[in-house]
Amino acid sequence: MKTIAKVMRAEGIVGRKKRRFKVTTDSRHTERIADNLLQRDFTAEAPNQVWVTDVTAIWSVTGWVYLAAILDLFSRRVVGWVTSEHNDTALALAALKNAVDARDPGVGLIHHSDRGSLYGSTEYRKALDSKGIIPSMSRKGDCWDNAVAESFFSSIKAERIEGISYLGFSDVTSAISDYIRFYNAERLHSTIGYVSPIEYELCSVHQPMAA
Repeated sequence: MKTIAKVMRAEGIVGRKKRRFKVTTDSRHTERIADNLLQRDFTAEAPNQVWVTDVTAIWSVTGWVYLAAILDLFSRRVVGWVTSEHNDTALALAALKNAVDARDPGVGLIHHSDRGSLYGSTEYRKALDSKGIIPSMSRKGDCWDNAVAESFFSSIKAERIEGISYLGFSDVTSAISDYIRFYNAERLHSTIGYVSPIEYELCSVHQPMAA
């Protein structure tokens, strides 16, 4: 082991620390579970037809910071997000409010999440019902059923979070805000033809007029 350490120092190689992990989903609740309406079909023909959402945890020096994000499947755009020091229903509701305020979706939007207690709570379901939003949920313990949200969290952690020591809640929130602006306006996505989510949405508006 000492020989390996000497070689690593000589070559300027630094060992990578294991990423901290925090479970954010608690599906052990008795509140309402919705059917899986997507069945891993992560496509939409227009904006505000299908949203996916989830929560992840990001470590800072002063403790965990929780990020709730909502993405539109049509363009992969982050349409609502919020951070909190608490992983609770208020966090999920705040992200939903931000998305609804920003997008003003019509009745019939499908909202897909995991089976976490946040999304199965009475308060959250009432918020969906009040806007005519239809709930959909992944199967228990199957992250692939919500792969688009999981992919976004993987991207933000790999491209913005890992390798940086954040001092606290404000530091993490600022980094997330910067990344989401980049993600929506500049980051290219193979699923939508290697353009950014905002560009894809703009093109979808102008294409019918050009035709």
